[in-house]
Formats: sequence, structure tokens, C-alpha cells
Amino acid sequence: MEEFELLRNVTIGQYLPTNSALHRLDPRTKIVGFGLLMILIIAHPFASCLLVALGSVLGLVVLARVRVSFALGGLRPALPILLLLVVLQLFVGWGMPANADCRLLWNWGLLRMTTCSVQAVILLLARLTALILLTSLLTLTSTITELAHGFESLLRPFQRLGVPADELAMVFTLALRFVPTLALEMEKLLKAQAARGADIRRGSNPIQRTRQLLPVLVPLFITTLRRAEDLTLAMEARGYTGGQGRTHYVRLHFCPADAVALALTVGWLVILLVAPFGAVDQYGMSLLAQIARP
Repeated sequence: MEEFELLRNVTIGQYLPTNSALHRLDPRTKIVGFGLLMILIIAHPFASCLLVALGSVLGLVVLARVRVSFALGGLRPALPILLLLVVLQLFVGWGMPANADCRLLWNWGLLRMTTCSVQAVILLLARLTALILLTSLLTLTSTITELAHGFESLLRPFQRLGVPADELAMVFTLALRFVPTLALEMEKLLKAQAARGADIRRGSNPIQRTRQLLPVLVPLFITTLRRAEDLTLAMEARGYTGGQGRTHYVRLHFCPADAVALALTVGWLVILLVAPFGAVDQYGMSLLAQIARP
């Protein structure tokens, strides 16, 4: 039954109370700092910069007193998609510009490996890994309640423009809360199917194995709707109302440690933006071409 333990591979939405320096920061500080780092990771075009950013994220994982193996375990559900994208970019050149200045490393029929495809694979793996780790780290170091108050406080100034800050914060935090819940429900359904003698691992290819999951996806979808309805009824029974005029019991406090953390984050991002990573990428690709040259 260990292969059906899905919850241990889902790090998004879980909280680990390790009482680290990151845990003690204001949730608004973590949201803004992680958000800026995510924007850099998404927008930066150089592989060497993303590798440095990935190393920075791993350093944050260590600072949060979270085992790196546990944090990297959150990548397991995305491995099939990652492997497919790696194959498409590495050997087929999917997503590569047609006029790119690339050097051929390996060729066999329609399959071609170039320096550009290798760079694209590094970009893909570093970017997705860093984004998943950052999202997981945000929930591992902050409770759902803290994130709700943090998002609500950050969005509150935009209420004058008609932005529903309370509702958006509630929707975001509920979505994060449902991730481990859905993983737990999926785990229960898989174990129930296996106990009834169903072999969901049957099939010689991924398409056939995906078909075996259809009897599980239908009850999972129904259970999700039922849980959403129960949550709606519970919120109505407790008199929940969002929007203007709502008071707040919890008050967030911005401490000097938060200012230092934000200053360090912004300073590190500026260094990553101005560093000559383009020249580093060109040197790395030329070195790779020389090594692969027969």
C-alpha cells in the first residue's frame, strides 16, 4: 500500500512547525519576498541565473529547517509531465526558436540534440523545480490562517478600486487547503479500489494506466463537490460575511526582522538581475560543444 501514500508526496498546503527564522516572519513579508523571487524565476531568460536562484531556494529550505528530501518529494506528482517536456525539448526541439544559433551535439534521424535544447532543458527543470519548492515553502512555513490574513492585508488598499480583497484571500487560501485534502481523498479511493481487487497499475503504456484511474476520478470529483457544498453551508451557518465593514481579530505586526528580510531579498534580486549571466550561458554552451565534439 506504500505506492498509494499520496499525501506524503504533496508538500503544497502542509505546515511544518519547525519554529525557524522564516516561520517567525510576518506572512506579508513571506508573500512579497517569495512573490518577487517567483517573478524573477519566471521572467529571467538565462539558465545560469535560474540555477543560482534554485540554489537560493534550497538555501531557504535549509533555513526553514525542512528536510531537502521532503521538500523535493513534492516534485514526484509532476515527474511524468516534466519527463515528457524534457524529451520534447531535448530531442525534438519543441518550443525552440527556428533562428536560434545552436550547435549540433547529436543527431539520429528526426531526433536532434543541440546546445540550445540542452539550455532549454536546464531552464525548464530549474524554473519548475524552483517554483514548486517556493510554493511549498510558503505553506510549510505559514499556516493557512496566516496566509489568509497576509493576502487580505496586502489586497486591502486595492478595495478602493473595487477589488474584493477578502473574497480573493479566502478563495486563494481555500484552494491551498484543498490540495492535501484532495490528495488524502485520492489515497482513500485508491486503497479502496485495491482492496476490492482492482489493479490500477495494469497497462503497458501511460494511456492505458490513465484509463484505469477513471473509476477513481469520478467519485473524487463528486466528493470534491460535496466537500465544497459542506464548506459553504458551514460558512453560512457561522455567519461569514466578507467585504467592507468586516472587523479583524488578528492584527499583523511588521517587525525589524521583516524589514531586514525584505531588504536582503530585494538586494539579492538586484544582484541576480545585473549579473552577467548571458556571458556565463554562452561560455557554458561553447564548452559543452567542445566536449561533445568528436
